[in-house]
Amino acid sequence: MDLKDVDPVTGRKTTGHVWNGIRELDTPIPKGVLLFLIVTHLFAVLWWFLMPSWPLGATYTKGILGKDQRTTVEESLVESEAARVPWVTRIDAMSFDEIRADQPLMAKVRSNGHQLFGDNCAACHGRDGKGGANYPNLTDADWIWGGTAEQIAQTLIVGINSRHPDTRIGQMPAFGRDEILDRQQVRDVSLYVRTLSDPAASTAENIGQVDTGRAVFQTNCVACHGDDGRGNLELGAPNLADQTWIYGGTPQTIIDTIHGGRQGHMPTWDERLSPVEIKVLALYVNALGPMEP
Repeated sequence: MDLKDVDPVTGRKTTGHVWNGIRELDTPIPKGVLLFLIVTHLFAVLWWFLMPSWPLGATYTKGILGKDQRTTVEESLVESEAARVPWVTRIDAMSFDEIRADQPLMAKVRSNGHQLFGDNCAACHGRDGKGGANYPNLTDADWIWGGTAEQIAQTLIVGINSRHPDTRIGQMPAFGRDEILDRQQVRDVSLYVRTLSDPAASTAENIGQVDTGRAVFQTNCVACHGDDGRGNLELGAPNLADQTWIYGGTPQTIIDTIHGGRQGHMPTWDERLSPVEIKVLALYVNALGPMEP
């Protein structure tokens, strides 16, 4: 062996390459690394035979084990559905009151209802059900079409101003835009509506305008909202005498609502959700707010 090919410090052979006076040692790859590479390559070859691996035009190699992610997911779904059958069957057969009285069953309702709500309702009503601008809060006691589980289920089934033949229909006319009321009448009645939820809005200076607005309200609004402005669940007319507003309760917002009208929309869910899912979702939404009497 040529002594020039041996590093005098380590006594190891060199490759003969020199960079800036530094000689490169001819260090072999550690046996552990070689063993790891051999094992992983053998595993890869074995995996090609055991599992689906290679595309073959319109198909692929199926593998000796016949397992793939699709079959795994399908088996998982079948097992999950089988586990659901007992409590789903009970919910389907029981009344809302009977389900509410069964705490273990209500635990299933809360768990699955939360998922159903997140998948189907949260986009409009929020993950917590508290709604937002132009969308109702489902966690309070203020309901447009009724807040019992039965009423909520019916709303889910038929929707509001939807394409369902039995849809709930609710629409507020555009009193100003359609010239049912003139500009001053819109302002007068909007002030009166404010006083229903905020009596302090009525002052000695505007009492005449409030009285005029009351007369306009009696002529145009009581058919839906009632003499006292507390709404009508049968017509989907909101309560105007509380502090809950869908589109906003500021003076200008009330004027905009009376001038341009409002028409809410909620799709029908009877084609997307099963009867049991609607029942679960109705119970979940009902439980978001105060307990019904």
